[in-house]
Formats: sequence, C-alpha cells, structure tokens
Amino acid sequence: MNRDKQVSLHINGQALRIAAGTSVAAALRVAQAAHTMTHMGVARRSVLGEARAPFCGMGICQECRVNIDGRRRLACQTRCADGMVVETTS
Repeated sequence: MNRDKQVSLHINGQALRIAAGTSVAAALRVAQAAHTMTHMGVARRSVLGEARAPFCGMGICQECRVNIDGRRRLACQTRCADGMVVETTS
C-alpha cells in the first residue's frame, strides 16, 4: 500500500480521503472514526434490520456487502479508488 498517495471517495455521500490501496472495509472504519457515517461502520442491514459490518476480512462471511459504483461488491475484497462511490444499506 502506498501511504503517500491519497484517493478521494464518497461513502454514503460523505467525502473521504484515504491512502491508496486501502480496502473499502477499512475505509468504512475510518469513516466511523471520523464520524462521517450515520451508522458507524455498518455495511448493511440483515432482513431483520440488524446491523452488519465487515467480520472475517477475507470475503467468506459476506457481511461487508455494499454498493460500489452501482455494483454489489465485498468491501473487504475491494481496494479504494479515486472517485469511487460507496453506498451502504444502513
């Protein structure tokens, strides 16, 4: 990961600058720390409305499903890119 290079993306409409190569799952946590997300770190809601967040970090649990540039993707398996738009279902 190149910590010197930064990329800009939007998570639920909120702008975020983060190190290039950072996973979207990690960006969700950074957004949580910056208090820019209404539902801190939540990637989606279950069918019963329970909060779901990245758990396994390797794509097995699928709890980190989010919409990235209009496509359903796993946040833990996707690297942040400049101009990316991430929408959670929280």
